[in-house]
Amino acid sequence: MIALSFPRNARMDIIGRILGVYTGKAVPYTRPGTFSAIDRQPVDGPIAVGPEGLQGDEQGDRRVHGGPDKAVHVYAWSHYAAWREQFPDNTRFAAAPAFGENLSVEGVDEWNVCLRDQWRVGTALLEVSQGRQPCWKLNDRFGIPDMARRVQDSLRAGWYLRVLEPGELRAGDAIGLVRQPHPEWSVARVLGVIRDRECEPAVMQELLGLGLPTSWQRLFARRLEAGLVEDWSARLSGSAQ
Repeated sequence: MIALSFPRNARMDIIGRILGVYTGKAVPYTRPGTFSAIDRQPVDGPIAVGPEGLQGDEQGDRRVHGGPDKAVHVYAWSHYAAWREQFPDNTRFAAAPAFGENLSVEGVDEWNVCLRDQWRVGTALLEVSQGRQPCWKLNDRFGIPDMARRVQDSLRAGWYLRVLEPGELRAGDAIGLVRQPHPEWSVARVLGVIRDRECEPAVMQELLGLGLPTSWQRLFARRLEAGLVEDWSARLSGSAQ
């Protein structure tokens, strides 16, 4: 049952719901000197969410994870069916949060979620900040050497939320769309620009006008200025580890 818990009077459309909420502690990971909180566990009942994310949630490497622009990671439950079909013997795909997501959702995915969308979930106001750029930790997590590349190529990568108004949320809460300022820029479209190594100046300039997080501003500014694409080897394979 969807829990309709919206204290504000603003008009909104119900576009989905939260199926599960998950948090984790950063612990040593598969490679020497690395840490991860990817093995997140379900949260029962309401949980506070603030500028740094869900209460008690941690990240293994704060250089590339966490912070206000990556406060909450979201992954669409509908994607699991495609991964199970592709890898029927891999039990990791049986249940969320296999991808380390904080929120498992239904009704929304990368193709209908757009940059800067604002959601009312529980008593919190959240904003879509950027898509996830998968890293080598997914390779180790699933035991599939090129899993990060597969996730990137599929565009089924998930996305991040920033917290505009702290509050509480829980599994079962409805997702209310409060505002969608950039309906032409779905998360999938932006991830496709990155994947397809696009450097078209007009596209880069449009993206730079969307109020992106600093890391993505740098990414698209480099493509605009130099016409060159960033090196993905360290991120996708961990070659620099």
